[in-house]
Amino acid sequence: MRVQERRDPGKLTELRREAERSAKELEEATKALDKRRITIATSEKQLKSKLTALQEMERRLAVMRQPVSQMAELLYEQPVAAQGLLPFLSGGADERTLRALSDASQMVATRQQAVEQTSALHTEAQRLAAEAQELRAGNLLAEAQMAAEVDTLRQRSDKIVKSLTAALVKLGIKVDKVGRAALGCDPLRAATAGDYPNGLIPKGMLCPLQQRGFSLRADATIAFVSLNEAYRKRFGKPICVTDAYRNLAEQQSIYYRRPGFAAVPGRSNHGLGLAVDLCGGVERSGSAEFVWMERNSKKYGWFHPSWAYSSPFEPWHWEYDPKIDSLL
Repeated sequence: MRVQERRDPGKLTELRREAERSAKELEEATKALDKRRITIATSEKQLKSKLTALQEMERRLAVMRQPVSQMAELLYEQPVAAQGLLPFLSGGADERTLRALSDASQMVATRQQAVEQTSALHTEAQRLAAEAQELRAGNLLAEAQMAAEVDTLRQRSDKIVKSLTAALVKLGIKVDKVGRAALGCDPLRAATAGDYPNGLIPKGMLCPLQQRGFSLRADATIAFVSLNEAYRKRFGKPICVTDAYRNLAEQQSIYYRRPGFAAVPGRSNHGLGLAVDLCGGVERSGSAEFVWMERNSKKYGWFHPSWAYSSPFEPWHWEYDPKIDSLL
């Protein structure tokens, strides 16, 4: 237990892991909710289209049914009733009368078919309307349940981040004066900070180090704090820092003042908030501090890049990579 506490002061790594896991769950739930909403919109659009088509068919059938009905009535009134019915009953109907009766029968059948089709369409329309109402109610319920789940996950994520920030404060990180959680120290913002151009990360997206005046990307700071505490236990003093995040103007200034010892502006890991320059012994290759850093820094995601051993030789330059953090 003591070994774990020594490697993970204030449970920073554990809290960060919980925050990242919670963020992933929140992201997945939010995506599922958005997908559900798209499905709801699509299904309702399809149902609306079907109902509209049914209404149009009803309108067209009504237009068709009216002249058929009128023609049938005329045939009954004129050729059959006036002069065709009595001859037909007496067996003396001529060809014209028989044709009129046949036409009338066909029109009546057509009219009846139109009535039946309309009735079927009404039934189908009522079924689809009921189906739409049931689907809409089910969708709204499912959406409400998923939205509640997303809200619960968001509250949980916020709580974890607050706990993490409180742990950082106890270890000497200074947050804003009004007592709110430092947004820049939220590990969930690490990826967002990476969306900004090199050297142009807003100050509010960075998390301060225990060493005053310096800051890094949130995940890098959290790992560095753990590394710093382990270093303090070994040497009785915190890690000495001479530089951390550099904005573009600062990188340009160093590049022109120390040619060959600074990356081209816009290409430095300092501009990403993922690099520090150290002092207090670490800057001397072969010193106890430098050797300790070589042996222990990777446990916290920090390492001395291979190029810094020779081209140019910069024993003071260290970088962060979350992929090599063995605690994660």
